[in-house]
Order: sequence, then structure tokens, then C-alpha cells
Amino acid sequence: MNYSHEVENMCVVKKGPDHGPAPIPEEGKWVKAKEIKDISGLSHGIGWCAPQQGTCKLTLNVKDGIIEESLVETIGCSGMTHSAAMAAEILQGKTILEALNTDLVCDAINVAMREIFKQLAYGRTQSAFSEGGLPVGAGLEDLGKGLRSQVGTMFATKAKGVRYLEMAEGYILNIGLDSDNEIIGYKFVHLGKMMDMIKKGVDPKEAYEKNISTYGRFAEAVKVIDPRHE
Repeated sequence: MNYSHEVENMCVVKKGPDHGPAPIPEEGKWVKAKEIKDISGLSHGIGWCAPQQGTCKLTLNVKDGIIEESLVETIGCSGMTHSAAMAAEILQGKTILEALNTDLVCDAINVAMREIFKQLAYGRTQSAFSEGGLPVGAGLEDLGKGLRSQVGTMFATKAKGVRYLEMAEGYILNIGLDSDNEIIGYKFVHLGKMMDMIKKGVDPKEAYEKNISTYGRFAEAVKVIDPRHE
């Protein structure tokens, strides 16, 4: 260690009590985190790319500073999906500090990693008060049946109004309107469940029909439209 001439000539003043870091909640216990290995928890981080034309939701399950599980969800340009694939291969097994200092291919994923690092470091995790934390694989619960990201896609114009395209339930087939041309419900197909049935050998047409359902007062609709073509 090199010291300046001024510091070399100073006398020693002893440090008082060492209070240490403030404890943070981690997996049902309070921890004074001093090193990366002291960090555990499952949390989410949201990031965006420089031109702000895409975003990433990153979920990490960290045990003793090591990323044991990662879920990378992106929306935006087509390249972001390939970036997500590469980032998912990169992340597991790294410490959260390594991951923070690793190029995760896409700006949005890098920013999400920065944000989730702060969540973990400050004890703001979903498993902060869950004794023993959440098991590896818990991130898949965000995806639901069929393991598809929960995406809401809507389009609207002042001239023609709103079009529901995709909801958490699935791909929107039709929108139901009342006598005032206001939406009162919609018909959808659950793509995840449909694909699961097809993979098990069910005829695609049968699988499609069995996974069609409605929401709201769709049955009372005076008019039904296809949101993609009408």
C-alpha cells in the first residue's frame, strides 16, 4: 500500500466500534452480508436497451452467492430472443458479481442484471422472509401451464379503438362487443395447453378446439370481431 507524504506523517487515531453492515432479510433470516457468498434469494430485475425498444425481465435464484437458476424473458426486437438464449447459458453457475461484470449480449439483459443485483444486495427479494428460501425451479411458476411467458399485447388507435391480441389466458381469437360497441369479453385459445396435448399425440384440430375458452360476458356479445383482421 502506498501512502502520500502527508499521510505518512500523520499520527494514528484508532477506529472506534465496528458496527458492521446493517442486516438484510434473506430466506427467513437476518444476515450481515460482507461477501458475495453471504447473498441468497430469488428476485426479479427489469432492464431496457439503449434505444428503449425492448425490455427484459430477469429472474435469478441465488444460493450462497451462486446463480443456481435463471429465467430470461424478453420482448422487443427479434434479436433479443437470441440474446436471451445466450444469456441463459452464461448465467448459471456464476457468482452475482461475475454476472454483473459479464456481457450478457443485450443491453436490456445487462440492465436487468444491474437492477437485480441491487435487489439481492439490499435484501429486497421475493424470498426475503421465506424460511429456507425457494427451491431451484421456482422461477417456472411465473410461466404457468405450458411454460409460456405471461404477455399482454394490446393495440389501439383513436380512430378505431382497442384490439386485444394476447392475454395471460392465451391468444385472443375474437372480441365480443355490446350494442354500444364496447368490449364485454373475448374468446381465446390457450397455446401452452394446446401444444402439450399435441405433443402427447392428440389430433391438432381436437387439441385446438379443447383449449378454446371465453372470458367475461362474451356469450352476450351483440357483435364478434377478429382483432387481427377487423
